[in-house]
Amino acid sequence: MDIIASYIEGVVTVKSPPVEDDRGSLRRLFCQKELTPVISERQVVQINHTVTNNKGAVRGLHFQYPPHAEMKIVRCIKGKVWDVAVDLRQGSATFLQWFAQELTPENGKMMVIPEGCAHGFQVLENESELLYLHTAFYNPDAEGGVNVLDPKLAVDWPMEIQDLSDRDRQHPLLSDDFTGVVL
Repeated sequence: MDIIASYIEGVVTVKSPPVEDDRGSLRRLFCQKELTPVISERQVVQINHTVTNNKGAVRGLHFQYPPHAEMKIVRCIKGKVWDVAVDLRQGSATFLQWFAQELTPENGKMMVIPEGCAHGFQVLENESELLYLHTAFYNPDAEGGVNVLDPKLAVDWPMEIQDLSDRDRQHPLLSDDFTGVVL
């Protein structure tokens, strides 16, 4: 597994090259040992799978507040998505900056989003599927969200947003006095 740092501390892309022969291929999706430099002592405690039907749909931007903050490890297992991490950490040098990466099964990339960063994605092909590994259990009382169209973030979504849930549409814009998530 190749670990590639982004300009946002803790947000990394991990590329898993395939091992191929005439029968097909094998690609390692997760390896605790190889990812130790990124995930340290964290343990994966929950795995989720999403299917998003329509090209242009956006999910996000989601995060959990401490003490239930989580690291997410996200991989596309079918289709194509534009995966986005937004730094919401108070005091971070990249506060309110975002980083995005195209994820496909073919490119073998996954994105690691640390605690204090919001996550979202846009589907670039119909019927796209993501596999999420989480280092904390989902807690609805700790759930946070930021509006995907917040001008303070100015996320450059590659397509016009075609589908957004009522819940995601109602995420607030960041207020002028928002100082970040305290970890």
